[in-house]
Amino acid sequence: MTSAYMDNNATTRVDPAVLQSILPYFSEYYGNPSSMHSFGGDVGKRLEEARAHLQSLLGAEHDSEVIFTSCGTESDNTAILSALAAQPNRREIITSTVEHPAILSLCDHLERHEGYRVWYIPVDRQGRIDLEAYTAALSDRVAIVSMMYANNETGTIFPIETLARMAKAKGAVFHTDAVQAAGKIPLNLRDSAIDMLSLSGHKLHAPKGVGALYVRRGTRFRPLLRGGHQERGRRAGTENTTGIIALGRAAELALEHLEYENTVVRALRDRLEAGILGCVPHTFVNGDLESRLPNTSSISFEYIEGEAILMLLSRANIAASSGSACTSGSLEPSHVLRAMDIPYTAAHGTIRFSLSRESTEAEVDWVLAQTPPIIEQLRRLSPYWGINGPVSNGTGFAPVYA
Repeated sequence: MTSAYMDNNATTRVDPAVLQSILPYFSEYYGNPSSMHSFGGDVGKRLEEARAHLQSLLGAEHDSEVIFTSCGTESDNTAILSALAAQPNRREIITSTVEHPAILSLCDHLERHEGYRVWYIPVDRQGRIDLEAYTAALSDRVAIVSMMYANNETGTIFPIETLARMAKAKGAVFHTDAVQAAGKIPLNLRDSAIDMLSLSGHKLHAPKGVGALYVRRGTRFRPLLRGGHQERGRRAGTENTTGIIALGRAAELALEHLEYENTVVRALRDRLEAGILGCVPHTFVNGDLESRLPNTSSISFEYIEGEAILMLLSRANIAASSGSACTSGSLEPSHVLRAMDIPYTAAHGTIRFSLSRESTEAEVDWVLAQTPPIIEQLRRLSPYWGINGPVSNGTGFAPVYA
């Protein structure tokens, strides 16, 4: 059976070259990188090579600005909690309404249980940040601003450099969750106002369980994990050597493929969208079409359920999602689509297709062949769809979960 993996924003396949780079470190080169003997020293050198590859991908000034972590969530939490600990007299946080749960859940906890004031900046229908609301929230009471570089569901890219400069003018630390952006669009932290940046290995063809946090030199930092001297005392715990080496190799490959991501992958994404919108009525793309990731497409199919679409796509061996993998299982529309004020009749039927450099023309063809009949089948079963299209209830179109 033909198949199509279109859920790369949830996770990517480990690149075969990445896998080959780490196999010897499970058996032949097994020393602890913190040890003084050659068994550990040789491994330690590979960790520093990996750090240098991350530095290059991020366009950072120094490799010492890269701290290895276990995942994007740990990096996000470390950044926010560090900024708060380093500035105890500042009791406010600014973030957006469309952040990943790794940010929103922590901010909710800090607001409910630690007494912090959190400003949630809204977005418009295209998922673009409300700069007026952001400007109004900024003050010398704000310890940290945490804004995602690019949205994981729609791909919309925020004006991060503008937001960072505005935050710095008020003395606030600026952090960005770049888990979806790293490896897909060029980054240049050397000439940036960004203080901290998070990324995750499994979003760029490295294994799960490894991530990184960029911390600009001179930024006051308080570690989340305390113990040994690993990562220059900034992240205790024996290093995940295979994961770090894999992330370094993945970063090296990502930098080599940046142009491919922004040309070939973008063209595949655009052809997928055009094909679906051209033959499926009452369908539209979400997000800022002028400024978004080259691999991401959020498509709303009105008057049907996303869960049913995903089930039938899966039967056709097509992997996609209805939003963030970290919020799957909920029958409610994603918080991102709600924040964008997407109508319930469309939000419930929204599917995210996310490609990678491994995506092919054949996969796009398979999705285009399978998706239109699936949508037609489901709409025939929908109480909100008649022979000639949507059926009005006299007051508009009621959502399935009204």
